[in-house]
Amino acid sequence: MTSMRPYLVRAVHEWIMDNGFTPYLLVNADIEQVQVPRQYVEKGKIILNISPRAVQRLTMDNEWISFSARFSGRVFSVFVPPQAVLAIYAKENGKGMFFQDEETAGNQEDSQPPEPPKPPPRAKPVLRRVK
Repeated sequence: MTSMRPYLVRAVHEWIMDNGFTPYLLVNADIEQVQVPRQYVEKGKIILNISPRAVQRLTMDNEWISFSARFSGRVFSVFVPPQAVLAIYAKENGKGMFFQDEETAGNQEDSQPPEPPKPPPRAKPVLRRVK
């Protein structure tokens, strides 16, 4: 089964843009396939502004999020696999979607959801006469 993450990232991106806000991506830059300017990575993560004013040729598909952007005046091509996205949110209010890091969360797409807790046993009903 394919991951839901790329679909959710695209949906939240559209929602942020429809509301006139600035979409930001929080990316785990320690994943091998991530290509970002390393001088802007802090503690293994990088925040990327993916608004139309900040990037060119933004492509978001199931395999890659890619675009060109300027970092300190230099053009850089950015490539991020969706599994490296830790969050997509609006800069202005912080609303969006945050994801678990797949390395620490394990492969949750293949795991079974936990069973819901069982309700406590019910006592016998008591009828009262009300006048």
